[in-house]
Amino acid sequence: MTSPHSKSIKTVDEQAIENAKAAALEVLLYNANGPYQGLPRTAGWGYPEPYTRDLLISILGIGVSGNQILLGSMRNVLETIAKNQTERGHIPSLVHDHDDRGSSDSTPLFLLAVGIFRKITGEPNFLQAAVQKSMTWMEYQSPSDRCMVAQQPTSDWRDEQWVMGYGLFVNTLVYSYLRLLGQQQRADRMHHEMSRFTITGGTMHHHVHEGLVVKYKPYYAFWSYKIHSSERFDLLGNCLAILSGIASPTRADDMVSWIEAECAGMRARGDLALDLPPNFFPFTNPEDPDWHQRYATFNNPGEYHNGGIWPFICGFYVAALVAAKRYALAEEKLLALTQAVKMVHSANVEYGFNEWIKAQDGLPKGQDWQTWSAAMYLYAAKCVEERRTPFFDDMRKEN
Repeated sequence: MTSPHSKSIKTVDEQAIENAKAAALEVLLYNANGPYQGLPRTAGWGYPEPYTRDLLISILGIGVSGNQILLGSMRNVLETIAKNQTERGHIPSLVHDHDDRGSSDSTPLFLLAVGIFRKITGEPNFLQAAVQKSMTWMEYQSPSDRCMVAQQPTSDWRDEQWVMGYGLFVNTLVYSYLRLLGQQQRADRMHHEMSRFTITGGTMHHHVHEGLVVKYKPYYAFWSYKIHSSERFDLLGNCLAILSGIASPTRADDMVSWIEAECAGMRARGDLALDLPPNFFPFTNPEDPDWHQRYATFNNPGEYHNGGIWPFICGFYVAALVAAKRYALAEEKLLALTQAVKMVHSANVEYGFNEWIKAQDGLPKGQDWQTWSAAMYLYAAKCVEERRTPFFDDMRKEN
């Protein structure tokens, strides 16, 4: 029987979540009309430009919000992207700028977002010509001429981090859009290729803390290409592996337990201040062979892409916990995220929805009122409330 005291705590928690959801919607509505052709802002003040990947990821939260203004804004984003698509189907990194090219994740994110938008609106042929061109473009990104695609370093959302060859994040996007767009046979082949993505050979690297060789762990490699690979943990890519069903239910459950154990260890060592996982760990240190000189300025250990805590990725983690049926843990992490999105870096607002938080001290360091931070909070809250993961549930049934 629930005690009156525990019930009051639950009521307080629920109110905190409702308050944060209202604040997230306020952020998205404020950002919905920016200075570039009326397209949404990436962040309230720091990033007025319409960055393609940020806005496309935000469709998850916008989609579950049901807000017609935001859905209309997303339609404008997708249609503008299609107009600025290159002749061969590549999607630019800025929604309005045909010449801003070179991103490895903008095209698969476009295909994923169109698939989601079709489900929301019931328009099965929305932007069909642009979709077909982008599907063809993605097929040409596979050096093996199979399904998995390769990329150049710093070409995905980690524009300050080295990901070479077959990156986990981009390939989970490819698998997800194949499922959404009804390309089931190709998705099945992709799933078979992804099952071999884990590193199974090579030597133990001394710069990776003991026991992190992926051969004996439940997560998928950060990236891999021929004899080269990274054994470090990519939270976003692995969350998408769980959500999309690339990871089996058993593997997903084991992965969650492993993440929580690793985070507990980081907190004990003073490397992690919040009850939320960093986007990437173990951190790359200056003495490590995969350190790059530029990291000293932009990507120090526990910061930015090198282990910062990103609220939008934590939203994916909460959703992945729901997909793994770890409901109690998902509720705990949503509450931790609810506290995290209140933190403000520089703006005079009640909720910061900041870009990223330094792992070691838990202080916000990025831009406030970030579109994808607000959107993924809404998506995470919806997943916890309904114990389902909209747009991904059907993908997992295909496996």
